[in-house]
Amino acid sequence: MFPRIRCAPLLLLLVPFSAGAEVTCADVLKSLGGRLADPSCFQSTDLTTANTLTTPANNSLGLAPGAFTPTTDRDVIAPSAAKRKPITKTVPGLQLNARIASDPTGQARFLLRLPNDWNGRLVVAGASGTRSEFNGDFAWSDYVVQQGYAYASQNKGVLNLFVVSLNSATPPADPLACRLNPASTFWVHFFDNDPGQPFTRWAEFMIEAAQLARDGVKAGYGRSPRFTYAVGTSNGGYQVRRAVELAPGLFDGGVDWEGTFVDEHAPNLLTDLPAAIFNFPDYVASNFDPASTAAKNIRDAGYPPDIIKEPLTMWNRYSNQFWEVTQCQWQKRLDPSYDTYGSGTGTYNYVSRLSVSDVGAQFAAFATTGKIRRPLVTVAGTMDALLPIDHHARAYARKVAAASKHKRDDDDDGDRGGRHGDDDKPAYRLYEIQNGNHIETFQDFFPQLELIEPHAQRAFDLLVNHVERDVPLPPDQCVARGGSISESPAQAGHCASLFVP
Repeated sequence: MFPRIRCAPLLLLLVPFSAGAEVTCADVLKSLGGRLADPSCFQSTDLTTANTLTTPANNSLGLAPGAFTPTTDRDVIAPSAAKRKPITKTVPGLQLNARIASDPTGQARFLLRLPNDWNGRLVVAGASGTRSEFNGDFAWSDYVVQQGYAYASQNKGVLNLFVVSLNSATPPADPLACRLNPASTFWVHFFDNDPGQPFTRWAEFMIEAAQLARDGVKAGYGRSPRFTYAVGTSNGGYQVRRAVELAPGLFDGGVDWEGTFVDEHAPNLLTDLPAAIFNFPDYVASNFDPASTAAKNIRDAGYPPDIIKEPLTMWNRYSNQFWEVTQCQWQKRLDPSYDTYGSGTGTYNYVSRLSVSDVGAQFAAFATTGKIRRPLVTVAGTMDALLPIDHHARAYARKVAAASKHKRDDDDDGDRGGRHGDDDKPAYRLYEIQNGNHIETFQDFFPQLELIEPHAQRAFDLLVNHVERDVPLPPDQCVARGGSISESPAQAGHCASLFVP
């Protein structure tokens, strides 16, 4: 286990460990040795995305088109270019890209960035969706490397996808093919539905990336990082949760942004998505009537209200880009015996499938427990229509609370003489962003939506201050439109309304 340092002289915390020094590829590669395959390491004049060499081009590994899409991936969780926080400095240092040699599928990938002016800390990022290790380049890497953090990321051990058919009205011969939406004739195959790619690997590669990164940091700078933090969005947020549940010796805390809630009991993605898929055509037929039965059924399944704007409403965009293709991807991995398009994506019934398949056990194998062992902050938007807030962010918060209560009860019953109550558990906070949404670029079409990225980055800074200086985290709160996380929030706890026009 790695030592955890709670106190350090303020001067040591503020001065870069190796200001002006240059870390070398030779030292890092010598340390990591046979643990990496096909490494590419170079001294970079700038580790931020202002340098075009920082993020490789799509399809640059010679794999099937769509398998490796770094420049696309970095856009999917970040605001559009005009709304991103500007880069204010160049960050010279070292960048290492490689495969993880121990992976039998040959798909697990690793990224490490070591700035010359290092602040003594490491950030390890998760990856959203089925995205690559470059997924966080805009949202996370640019933010932290400019502050002197070393940065590492991974791809959950899996490549993205390949195209099965560009124009097929019926399911193609590939049994793992998923269409993009109910009206689409475009079909793709996700690598994470292949044999040898259980979703249990997601936590494993978050942890392995941290181990590799810590060793790379030590080789580059001559010492281990004082603190290591986990960050991630969507499925990457899930990875953060598992990191602070499973590996307290590696991580000192984490920030999960719109993390996916995984549980064998409802709610989960396979209980919620079918209702949205099934009712959406009737909602369209009602001329997008919010009082229609179809609209009510979608909201009753946990989804936030729609935003009506021609030519596509907010639910339209989720239906076209996320609902069915996500349901297909998860169902084919967790319940592959179900006839996806014969029996129907919208008519999938998770509860009835429990008695005829092992889908419940599949979920249980990678479920989050809520038993966090390091401080964790969740940042989530009330208008997320892929991972609805009450069924994901709030559901995880409830699980953390239940796990904490169970621990206190066990300790009290056992009369072990240790600390109890709030002093005996890591801090957990849920910051709800009023009108925040799963996809930052949707704000370009619906200006009522709020960006989450600035709040996630502020939550990271607050977490660091809490871990390193013992400064209490602000309480759970609803962050009003145009507001920020506050020490004395106007609305503590959950947002009273999912949408404020």
